[in-house]
Amino acid sequence: MKTILVSFIAIVTLAWGVEMLSPDHTTASSLPWTIYLESLFLTGLISIALMSLAMVLASRPAWLEQPLGGMDRIYRLHKWSGILAVVFAASHWLLEMSDDLFKALAGRGGRIKEDELSAFAEPLRDMGEALGEWAFYVLLALLALTLWKRFSYRLWRPLHRAMPVLYLLLAFHSVVLAPAGYWSQPVGLLLALLFTAGSIASVLSLRGLIGRKRRASGSVVAVHNPGNDIIEVSCRLDGKWRGHHPGQFAFVTFDEAEGAHPFTIASADRGDRTVTFAIKALGDYTRRLPHQLSVGNPVKVEGPYGRFDISRVNKRARQVWVAGGIGITPFLAWLEALQDEPAAGLAADLHYSVRDAGTDPFVERLQSLCAALPEVRLHVHDEQGEPLTAEALAEQQQGRKPLEVWFCGPSGFADALREGLQAVTGRIRFHQEAFEMR
Repeated sequence: MKTILVSFIAIVTLAWGVEMLSPDHTTASSLPWTIYLESLFLTGLISIALMSLAMVLASRPAWLEQPLGGMDRIYRLHKWSGILAVVFAASHWLLEMSDDLFKALAGRGGRIKEDELSAFAEPLRDMGEALGEWAFYVLLALLALTLWKRFSYRLWRPLHRAMPVLYLLLAFHSVVLAPAGYWSQPVGLLLALLFTAGSIASVLSLRGLIGRKRRASGSVVAVHNPGNDIIEVSCRLDGKWRGHHPGQFAFVTFDEAEGAHPFTIASADRGDRTVTFAIKALGDYTRRLPHQLSVGNPVKVEGPYGRFDISRVNKRARQVWVAGGIGITPFLAWLEALQDEPAAGLAADLHYSVRDAGTDPFVERLQSLCAALPEVRLHVHDEQGEPLTAEALAEQQQGRKPLEVWFCGPSGFADALREGLQAVTGRIRFHQEAFEMR
């Protein structure tokens, strides 16, 4: 993710540099004012470019899953693109607000007013400046609410839906205030591409068309409570459902007011358009589900998405599958799929970490599934026994096979295992699905 963001910012900066060094570039005759003005333009340019990227990624482009590593990474890239966009927007705003201070320090000599460089008339420039300033204030408030995890998702979601409108206002601000020289240079072509893509994504969002082609309707056919804080929901979908690979997830809507939430599909694809979700009570919405859902309730499912797919497993590597708590759900789908081909030649060690193995709702089911798969060895870890550590996994390394780890569970647990294994065994392939809506 860092490489993608750094590369993207570098491309935008390079395009800005090409225009600045062109013979037709208009600049101030004073070096301090040149630095000030170009800093103002560059921060604004990077900010709107990152906002455009964030808008495109928010449209859930499934065609980017393979190059970017899955929808979870697309959403993480979307989140950090948005955060960095606001950071650069804040820098741009601070520079704009410091105009009078800079005049007092550097004087007015050699200064060029940035709005005089625009290709648009003054009324449009004034409108663009005013709209951009107020859109920035709202954007800053939305970022604060997004980062404040305790703020209700139910309230945050409709506020977040205002983002496409804010983007269109800021894109207008950028177009009417950008230097006229930009539009005959590579930076102008780059901006045109970004604005077009971002605007299309904004319109799709405002019209509710994101993910429409992957959206299926259906009804709840079974509700089961295997544990106090876990609910299993089976849904039968209509013919629009295209099936799924074991380990993928979908956006599920049980309540239109609440909107879609991502849940891993905890069942194999049997060809009957029935999918099962195992949902843990982790917030207000998921705690209410056991009291709200019943057989016959309507449901909308959008997907499938994700690259946590058993077909991507490298059979020539030593397979270590690690699940923490409800992170067992993709592996349940994997094990179910393997029941149809137990002689597929896939050997693995499945490590399941829970608080109390004696009361856990999935242990017995895992034992039953693994009993039919002699090459898949189940290891259950709880607070009464030895905890799962990177050192313990490294001790089990046999032969010279490369190590491939598939992990689903708490991010802190994943970081500890990844860093520990890298320190002990060297380079490993570590697959982790880290999905967050905000």
